[in-house]
Amino acid sequence: MAQSGLEDKAGTVREGEELPIQQLASYLTHHFPHLQGELEVTQFAGGASNWTYRLQFANADWILRRPPAGTKAASAHDMGREYRLQKALQDVYPYVPKMLHYTDDETVIGAEFYIMERVAGIIPRKNMPRDLSLSEPQTRKLCENALDCLIELHQIDIHAHGLDHLAKGQGYTERQVLGWNKRYRQAKTWNVPKSERIMTWLEQNKPQNERLCMTHNDFRFDNLVLDTQDPTKIIGVLDWELATLGNPLMDLGNSLAYWIQADDDAIARSTRRQPTHLQGMLSRDEVIRYYCQRMDVDVADFTFYEVFGLFRLSVIAQQIYYRYHHKQTRNPAFKNFWFLVHYLHWRCRRLIKQQGKV
Repeated sequence: MAQSGLEDKAGTVREGEELPIQQLASYLTHHFPHLQGELEVTQFAGGASNWTYRLQFANADWILRRPPAGTKAASAHDMGREYRLQKALQDVYPYVPKMLHYTDDETVIGAEFYIMERVAGIIPRKNMPRDLSLSEPQTRKLCENALDCLIELHQIDIHAHGLDHLAKGQGYTERQVLGWNKRYRQAKTWNVPKSERIMTWLEQNKPQNERLCMTHNDFRFDNLVLDTQDPTKIIGVLDWELATLGNPLMDLGNSLAYWIQADDDAIARSTRRQPTHLQGMLSRDEVIRYYCQRMDVDVADFTFYEVFGLFRLSVIAQQIYYRYHHKQTRNPAFKNFWFLVHYLHWRCRRLIKQQGKV
């Protein structure tokens, strides 16, 4: 069984991403007079989006989230929105961390930020921690528990709990399709496909009816926190930056875009960032069946949602590559993202062709 030593840990703060510790400590002790001891700051690795830090006092263990440095789109990296949404969900969805404080005063650390309680546990990244070994039945239980967490989110009565004001609502599916198509065209570089056919197909095949619910839109294993004493149990869901009122089937399609299974081709396996390849994990088709049975929905053809999820992921990759291509970032990890875009569009076309939609 897992021990506390397997908890996800923060490390050294990356160069250029340091926080003004003394200034931050003074600000926090002013707002939270009970704090004791010196402030220690470490940073969690990974991610190309918001920066996440662990703040430790003698009597407090917190997380700070702030946007990255530099220019950003008007609607991107909105810390206030992320904070308010999680705070609104706290009482109805037990996996949301407790929100503690938000400020838009950029004089404190150079950006807006919010503070939340740390959920201590195991975060399943590309591979499980080396010292954690789950049996095949345990792995299946973990997989089902993760899907149940997504289902529980989708089953929240947004009207009864006063959450229906959090986003625009009706017309979500069309806004998403048109929005991601526009983002791709804006971020296109010479070495990626035009893919107008895929974008047109998405516009012409979007479902006419949609049910609205709370959606996470980045629901992956590496955004989940597992109990150290029972690693099949989910105790936290993180990274609510993209959460909104949306179409639950699109939320599942977005998750499936990251779902790399053991029998996928070598290119897909090289992109894996969560342990969905393990024996006991459900396949993508099994995930769809499990979800639809638990949600009591009849989806005769899931192709639209899978294609949308893959195309959306390709746009995210292309937006990152666009920054590298135009020398806005020097991170060598982004050098070949253009190839990933080609591959994801190939998968989109294959899915469409298999369903006889073209």
